[in-house]
Amino acid sequence: MDATAATTPFSTLIRTASHEQHTEAETSAFMSDLLGGRLGVVAYTRYTEQLWFVYRALEEGAEALRTDPVAGPFIQPELMRTAELERDLAHLRGADWRRGLEPLPATAAYADRVTECARTWSAGYVAHHYTRYLGDLSGGQIIRDRAEKTWGFARKGDGVRFYVFEEIANPASFKRSYRELLDAVDADELEKKRIVDECRRAFALNTAVFRELGEVFPRSA
Repeated sequence: MDATAATTPFSTLIRTASHEQHTEAETSAFMSDLLGGRLGVVAYTRYTEQLWFVYRALEEGAEALRTDPVAGPFIQPELMRTAELERDLAHLRGADWRRGLEPLPATAAYADRVTECARTWSAGYVAHHYTRYLGDLSGGQIIRDRAEKTWGFARKGDGVRFYVFEEIANPASFKRSYRELLDAVDADELEKKRIVDECRRAFALNTAVFRELGEVFPRSA
Protein backbone atom coordinates (compact mmCIF):
# COMPACT_ATOMS: atom_id res chain seq x y z
CA MET A 1 0.00 0.00 0.00
CA ASP A 2 1.20 3.53 -0.71
CA ALA A 3 1.65 6.25 1.90
CA THR A 4 -1.82 7.64 1.33
CA ALA A 5 -3.40 4.24 1.82
CA ALA A 6 -1.39 3.76 5.01
CA THR A 7 -2.99 6.86 6.53
CA THR A 8 -6.52 6.16 5.28
CA PRO A 9 -8.85 4.35 7.71
CA PHE A 10 -8.99 0.71 6.68
CA SER A 11 -12.80 0.73 6.57
CA THR A 12 -12.65 3.58 4.05
CA LEU A 13 -10.00 1.80 2.03
CA ILE A 14 -12.13 -1.34 1.78
CA ARG A 15 -15.24 0.58 0.79
CA THR A 16 -13.56 2.62 -1.92
CA ALA A 17 -11.40 -0.21 -3.28
CA SER A 18 -14.38 -2.50 -3.77
CA HIS A 19 -16.81 0.18 -4.98
CA GLU A 20 -16.73 -0.90 -8.62
CA GLN A 21 -17.44 -4.54 -7.79
CA HIS A 22 -20.13 -3.49 -5.32
CA THR A 23 -21.88 -1.40 -7.96
CA GLU A 24 -21.68 -4.24 -10.48
CA ALA A 25 -23.37 -6.60 -8.03
CA GLU A 26 -26.10 -4.12 -7.10
CA THR A 27 -26.91 -3.27 -10.71
CA SER A 28 -26.96 -6.82 -12.07
CA ALA A 29 -29.82 -7.58 -14.46
CA PHE A 30 -31.33 -10.12 -12.08
CA MET A 31 -31.37 -7.78 -9.08
CA SER A 32 -32.63 -4.88 -11.17
CA ASP A 33 -35.47 -7.01 -12.50
CA LEU A 34 -36.26 -8.43 -9.06
CA LEU A 35 -36.39 -5.01 -7.38
CA GLY A 36 -38.27 -3.59 -10.35
CA GLY A 37 -41.10 -6.07 -9.87
CA ARG A 38 -40.44 -7.72 -13.23
CA LEU A 39 -39.89 -11.17 -11.70
CA GLY A 40 -42.21 -13.31 -9.63
CA VAL A 41 -42.00 -14.60 -6.10
CA VAL A 42 -40.45 -17.83 -7.44
CA ALA A 43 -37.34 -15.86 -8.42
CA TYR A 44 -37.25 -14.21 -4.99
CA THR A 45 -37.53 -17.64 -3.40
CA ARG A 46 -34.67 -19.01 -5.47
CA TYR A 47 -32.53 -16.05 -4.48
CA THR A 48 -33.33 -16.66 -0.81
CA GLU A 49 -32.32 -20.30 -1.25
CA GLN A 50 -28.91 -19.23 -2.54
CA LEU A 51 -28.44 -16.92 0.43
CA TRP A 52 -29.02 -19.84 2.79
CA PHE A 53 -26.06 -21.77 1.38
CA VAL A 54 -23.76 -18.78 1.72
CA TYR A 55 -24.84 -17.85 5.24
CA ARG A 56 -24.69 -21.43 6.42
CA ALA A 57 -21.03 -21.43 5.35
CA LEU A 58 -20.42 -18.09 7.06
CA GLU A 59 -22.06 -19.06 10.31
CA GLU A 60 -20.85 -22.64 10.54
CA GLY A 61 -17.35 -21.21 10.23
CA ALA A 62 -17.97 -18.54 12.86
CA GLU A 63 -17.96 -20.75 15.95
CA ALA A 64 -14.34 -21.83 15.57
CA LEU A 65 -13.27 -18.23 15.00
CA ARG A 66 -14.76 -16.69 18.14
CA THR A 67 -11.38 -16.60 19.88
CA ASP A 68 -9.36 -15.77 16.76
CA PRO A 69 -7.44 -12.49 17.22
CA VAL A 70 -8.37 -11.24 13.75
CA ALA A 71 -11.88 -12.55 13.10
CA GLY A 72 -13.06 -13.00 16.69
CA PRO A 73 -14.19 -9.39 17.31
CA PHE A 74 -16.47 -9.58 14.25
CA ILE A 75 -18.35 -12.70 15.39
CA GLN A 76 -21.45 -11.10 16.91
CA PRO A 77 -24.60 -13.15 17.54
CA GLU A 78 -26.98 -10.32 16.66
CA LEU A 79 -25.81 -10.54 13.05
CA MET A 80 -26.51 -14.26 12.55
CA ARG A 81 -28.98 -14.87 9.72
CA THR A 82 -29.33 -18.62 9.19
CA ALA A 83 -32.29 -19.11 11.51
CA GLU A 84 -34.16 -16.22 9.89
CA LEU A 85 -33.40 -17.54 6.41
CA GLU A 86 -34.78 -20.93 7.41
CA ARG A 87 -37.95 -19.31 8.72
CA ASP A 88 -38.32 -17.42 5.43
CA LEU A 89 -37.76 -20.58 3.41
CA ALA A 90 -40.37 -22.46 5.43
CA HIS A 91 -42.79 -19.68 4.55
CA LEU A 92 -41.77 -19.62 0.89
CA ARG A 93 -41.32 -23.33 0.24
CA GLY A 94 -43.34 -25.05 2.96
CA ALA A 95 -42.43 -27.18 5.96
CA ASP A 96 -40.30 -29.55 3.85
CA TRP A 97 -38.32 -26.65 2.40
CA ARG A 98 -35.04 -28.57 2.44
CA ARG A 99 -36.34 -31.12 -0.07
CA GLY A 100 -34.77 -30.60 -3.48
CA LEU A 101 -32.77 -27.59 -2.31
CA GLU A 102 -29.64 -27.27 -4.43
CA PRO A 103 -27.12 -24.43 -4.81
CA LEU A 104 -26.40 -23.02 -8.21
CA PRO A 105 -22.81 -23.75 -9.32
CA ALA A 106 -21.82 -20.14 -8.58
CA THR A 107 -23.41 -20.37 -5.14
CA ALA A 108 -21.53 -23.57 -4.35
CA ALA A 109 -18.26 -21.89 -5.39
CA TYR A 110 -19.07 -18.88 -3.20
CA ALA A 111 -19.92 -20.99 -0.16
CA ASP A 112 -16.83 -23.13 -0.68
CA ARG A 113 -14.61 -20.05 -0.69
CA VAL A 114 -16.18 -18.76 2.53
CA THR A 115 -15.63 -22.17 4.16
CA GLU A 116 -12.03 -22.27 2.95
CA CYS A 117 -11.30 -18.83 4.43
CA ALA A 118 -12.99 -19.75 7.72
CA ARG A 119 -10.77 -22.81 8.01
CA THR A 120 -7.46 -21.49 6.72
CA TRP A 121 -7.39 -17.67 6.66
CA SER A 122 -9.34 -15.74 9.26
CA ALA A 123 -8.53 -12.34 7.72
CA GLY A 124 -10.07 -13.55 4.46
CA TYR A 125 -13.13 -14.64 6.42
CA VAL A 126 -13.42 -11.04 7.71
CA ALA A 127 -13.58 -9.84 4.09
CA HIS A 128 -16.59 -12.07 3.42
CA HIS A 129 -18.17 -11.19 6.77
CA TYR A 130 -17.92 -7.49 5.94
CA THR A 131 -19.29 -7.72 2.40
CA ARG A 132 -22.32 -9.74 3.51
CA TYR A 133 -23.45 -8.33 6.84
CA LEU A 134 -22.84 -4.64 6.24
CA GLY A 135 -24.64 -5.05 2.94
CA ASP A 136 -27.59 -6.64 4.71
CA LEU A 137 -27.81 -3.74 7.12
CA SER A 138 -27.70 -1.23 4.24
CA GLY A 139 -28.95 -2.19 0.79
CA GLY A 140 -30.70 -5.24 2.17
CA GLN A 141 -33.34 -2.97 3.64
CA ILE A 142 -34.26 -1.79 0.14
CA ILE A 143 -34.81 -5.41 -0.90
CA ARG A 144 -37.03 -6.00 2.14
CA ASP A 145 -39.17 -2.97 1.36
CA ARG A 146 -39.58 -3.93 -2.30
CA ALA A 147 -40.37 -7.54 -1.44
CA GLU A 148 -43.08 -6.51 1.01
CA LYS A 149 -44.70 -4.23 -1.55
CA THR A 150 -44.29 -6.53 -4.55
CA TRP A 151 -45.30 -9.88 -3.07
CA GLY A 152 -47.39 -8.83 -0.10
CA PHE A 153 -45.24 -10.08 2.75
CA ALA A 154 -46.16 -8.73 6.16
CA ARG A 155 -43.91 -5.85 7.17
CA LYS A 156 -40.77 -7.40 8.69
CA GLY A 157 -42.61 -10.73 8.76
CA ASP A 158 -42.24 -14.21 7.32
CA GLY A 159 -40.60 -14.09 3.91
CA VAL A 160 -38.38 -11.11 4.72
CA ARG A 161 -37.10 -11.94 8.21
CA PHE A 162 -33.61 -12.35 6.81
CA TYR A 163 -33.46 -8.56 6.46
CA VAL A 164 -34.77 -7.84 9.97
CA PHE A 165 -32.10 -7.45 12.65
CA GLU A 166 -34.27 -7.46 15.74
CA GLU A 167 -31.31 -7.34 18.13
CA ILE A 168 -29.77 -4.26 16.50
CA ALA A 169 -31.73 -1.26 17.72
CA ASN A 170 -29.63 1.33 15.89
CA PRO A 171 -28.18 0.04 12.59
CA ALA A 172 -26.29 3.26 11.88
CA SER A 173 -24.52 3.10 15.24
CA PHE A 174 -23.81 -0.59 14.78
CA LYS A 175 -22.25 0.02 11.36
CA ARG A 176 -20.04 2.74 12.84
CA SER A 177 -18.85 0.34 15.50
CA TYR A 178 -18.23 -2.34 12.88
CA ARG A 179 -16.11 0.05 10.82
CA GLU A 180 -14.11 0.86 13.96
CA LEU A 181 -13.40 -2.86 14.28
CA LEU A 182 -12.16 -2.85 10.69
CA ASP A 183 -9.94 0.13 11.38
CA ALA A 184 -8.43 -1.71 14.36
CA VAL A 185 -8.06 -5.09 12.62
CA ASP A 186 -5.00 -7.05 13.68
CA ALA A 187 -3.20 -7.10 10.33
CA ASP A 188 -0.15 -5.49 8.75
CA GLU A 189 -0.30 -3.48 5.53
CA LEU A 190 0.35 -6.46 3.26
CA GLU A 191 -2.37 -8.47 4.97
CA LYS A 192 -4.77 -5.54 4.68
CA LYS A 193 -4.13 -5.46 0.94
CA ARG A 194 -4.97 -9.16 0.79
CA ILE A 195 -8.20 -8.50 2.71
CA VAL A 196 -9.16 -5.79 0.23
CA ASP A 197 -8.48 -8.18 -2.63
CA GLU A 198 -10.67 -10.80 -0.97
CA CYS A 199 -13.46 -8.23 -0.65
CA ARG A 200 -13.26 -7.74 -4.39
CA ARG A 201 -13.37 -11.50 -4.82
CA ALA A 202 -16.43 -11.74 -2.56
CA PHE A 203 -18.31 -9.22 -4.68
CA ALA A 204 -17.28 -11.07 -7.84
CA LEU A 205 -18.56 -14.35 -6.39
CA ASN A 206 -21.83 -12.67 -5.49
CA THR A 207 -22.14 -11.18 -8.97
CA ALA A 208 -21.63 -14.63 -10.46
CA VAL A 209 -24.61 -15.88 -8.42
CA PHE A 210 -26.73 -13.02 -9.79
CA ARG A 211 -25.57 -13.85 -13.31
CA GLU A 212 -26.67 -17.47 -12.96
CA LEU A 213 -29.97 -16.45 -11.39
CA GLY A 214 -30.47 -14.15 -14.36
CA GLU A 215 -30.03 -17.11 -16.69
CA VAL A 216 -32.63 -19.10 -14.74
CA PHE A 217 -35.03 -16.13 -14.59
CA PRO A 218 -34.67 -14.01 -17.74
CA ARG A 219 -36.57 -10.74 -17.83
CA SER A 220 -39.48 -12.33 -19.71
CA ALA A 221 -40.05 -14.82 -16.87
